[in-house]
Amino acid sequence: MFRLTANASKRIIRPSPNVMSRKSSTLPPGYSEDLAAPPMLRYQASLPRLPVPTLESTCAKYLETVQPHLTPDAFSKTKDAVSSFLSSPLAAELQQRLKDRAANPETKSWLSEWWNDVAYMGYRDPVVVYVSYFYIHVDDKLRRDPAKRAASLVKAMLPFRELVESGRLEPEKVRNAPLCMDSYKWLFHSSRYPVKPSDTAVKFDSKTNNHIVVLRKNRFYTVPLSTPSGVEFSAVELEAQLNAIIAHADAQPLAPAVGALTSDNRDLWTDAREALINASPSGRNAETLKKIEGAMIVLALDDTKPVTREDISWQTWVGNGRNRWYDKHQLVVYDNGRSGFLGEHSCMDGTPTLRMNEFVLASLAQNKADLGSATPTNPIPPVNELSFELTPPVLSLIEGSEKRFDELITQHDLHVLHYEGFGKNFTKHHKTSPDATAQLIKQLAFHKMFGRPGVTYESAQTRKFQLGRTEVIRSASNESKAWAEAMLDPKVTDPIHLRSLFQRAAARHIQYSTWAADGQGVDRHLFGLKKLLKPNEPLPSIYTDPTFAATSHWELSTSQLSSPYFDGWGYGEVVPDGYGLSYAIGDNYIRWTITSLKRRTAELRHYLAEAATEVKNMLQAAEKKEKEAAGKSKL
Repeated sequence: MFRLTANASKRIIRPSPNVMSRKSSTLPPGYSEDLAAPPMLRYQASLPRLPVPTLESTCAKYLETVQPHLTPDAFSKTKDAVSSFLSSPLAAELQQRLKDRAANPETKSWLSEWWNDVAYMGYRDPVVVYVSYFYIHVDDKLRRDPAKRAASLVKAMLPFRELVESGRLEPEKVRNAPLCMDSYKWLFHSSRYPVKPSDTAVKFDSKTNNHIVVLRKNRFYTVPLSTPSGVEFSAVELEAQLNAIIAHADAQPLAPAVGALTSDNRDLWTDAREALINASPSGRNAETLKKIEGAMIVLALDDTKPVTREDISWQTWVGNGRNRWYDKHQLVVYDNGRSGFLGEHSCMDGTPTLRMNEFVLASLAQNKADLGSATPTNPIPPVNELSFELTPPVLSLIEGSEKRFDELITQHDLHVLHYEGFGKNFTKHHKTSPDATAQLIKQLAFHKMFGRPGVTYESAQTRKFQLGRTEVIRSASNESKAWAEAMLDPKVTDPIHLRSLFQRAAARHIQYSTWAADGQGVDRHLFGLKKLLKPNEPLPSIYTDPTFAATSHWELSTSQLSSPYFDGWGYGEVVPDGYGLSYAIGDNYIRWTITSLKRRTAELRHYLAEAATEVKNMLQAAEKKEKEAAGKSKL
């Protein structure tokens, strides 16, 4: 159940590009400004806490969401199990324990500590594939040289770093309600650490770690971001340093892939990190690790030239498993100047990294980035390679990590469907939600492929609450099932009737999305109740009923992120027989990235395209029939 949220990114609401304005605006009731706090955190103290839904509402929603997946007999048994749970003294006791936990003045969120551990830090499978997510940047036609492209990205990132580290970044808002900004502290100069039984994360001081770490041909290099006197290097000066690194690395033998250790099972990486440190009595390896982990960000300069959406998506998502450091956020730049971003998911969801990437890419695209002097004015530092002392046992550990990585990724595949002519403009013309439309297309495609609804997770962000992260939108519904079955029934031909069913399904999706964003979904509440069981207490009937496991086995892990500065994004599947199904909705396109353990992924891509065409045709046919009827009525 919990593996998914390591992968499922987030239902992102695109933030405003205005990052520094402090213009006053009317806040919703209950919010206030803490003028003693830095601007970025001025609303934190007044953010509401994540609520505890009532047992009755959660059980009612649970029954409604599992029904489309069950036979009448199975649904009857589940109703009995839920009724037994709801009326039990233990359920009332668990609910009271959860309410007491939520009311504790020292607990900013009853969920946060549990969820961060179970879904992220305590999760032991490799972060690559199962946790990391990626963005593909749109092509920069002015910067096809890798060093020039990488230098511009890093230089344009520095103002955003300053806003975050100083606390001057303007808080995000949704419908004028401030969002939690606590996770932004993990955006720069931070690292996840492998620890048994649960990982930790460390935030480093930006002033004493004012550098990036560059990877090329498995070698690690430090690049300072300013001169010893504190003058920031220009993009041209950074470019010179990066060109020197490329030349140095390309002239050397391929180095042992120490970065591959970060691609491994977290327990194995924990042991390997300890062995790596112990292999260096001088302390060099520990110092090198500290340099990597304290860097603003890792920049991976790959020596490949991906062209297709599938190729660059695959390379950015997993790479070759060697020229990476998966415990940190990474920029990836290729030899043809294409670029992307690989996100470390443990400490934050995607809204902060989306905002940072958009800031960087927009400032470059609009020629608003201050890249500094066009000619070097400061001495260029020499190439500074970070070296490890590697013993035969450590080299053997690296080989084992490489082997396991290769085995893992060869089991996977990735396909991209970029569907033109069907986006926000089209859906708004037909007065329907773009996100609900995309979700219904997925349900129709899954029906076509498997003859039933797909158990579907869509992420909703809950950052309107203190330390909020995500809640599940259970996208499959009785309404979506009725519509999909009608679409597949050759006897149902009236487009207006089909559109009516479609609109009911879309309205239901919007309703559940609102519940989830308001902390009134099913899954986190049931998770919290279960966490509060004592060792001697029996597992309640709602959890022992087979329906509970079956309807939280997320065959479709879905999430929307849309940006004009991205040419793709994605993540991995969350159950072995499921699919990662990220999507973006532009003005005139919908784009899906589909990942799986080679479970007919290309076939699902085909059915998504077919379903999108049928939805488009259905809406147009209904509109045409309505207009014809209206014309006849005037005669």
